[in-house]
Amino acid sequence: MALIGLLSDVHATPAPVAEALSVFERAGVEQVFCAGDVAGYRDRLDETIELLSENRCRTILGNHDLLYLDHYADDLDNAAVAFFRQLPVSFTETIAGKRVYMVHAHPPDACHGGIKLLDRYGEVQPDRVAHWTEQLAEFSCDVLVVGHTHQVFAEQVGETLVVNPGSSAFNNSCAILRLPEMTVQVFPLSGKAIEKTWNWGDHVIGNERGR
Repeated sequence: MALIGLLSDVHATPAPVAEALSVFERAGVEQVFCAGDVAGYRDRLDETIELLSENRCRTILGNHDLLYLDHYADDLDNAAVAFFRQLPVSFTETIAGKRVYMVHAHPPDACHGGIKLLDRYGEVQPDRVAHWTEQLAEFSCDVLVVGHTHQVFAEQVGETLVVNPGSSAFNNSCAILRLPEMTVQVFPLSGKAIEKTWNWGDHVIGNERGR
């Protein structure tokens, strides 16, 4: 059995990352994966990177990380630039007999677009599941870990369990993946309810509905 801690879209906000790492430690997690967007929106990037690095989190690049690299590419003394330069855009690993693939938006290596399965109220939409079942039909893995969309879900999409732990900064969530059982437990962060769907334009709707 293996327990994998899952983070995504931490957006330069260290406090919920630290809380998630404590959740993982108490649960006996062996590895932590972060599905990108370490940078963006908030301003405590160095502290956030330090937490991820100190805890040996397996981290990939997101679109905000690539934007950061583009903007500060000539800053040779920038520790964040050095950190992002050594990250891949995806990775795959077989764990407890299951092939796990992680990418920020969608496979094989996209950092934009993303897999949206929920509506603005956090309800799974069957037509979106059907769409992604078709899109992933030729993609062979047991578990696909994604981020980017600020949605929280663990849904069987065709032959693949697709997991988005949500943004630790905005969805107030992290998750633990248990293998080989392929079960997922989601945990709230920051003393707040989990926002299953969070967008800049309509996140207030979730609050109005009591999520």
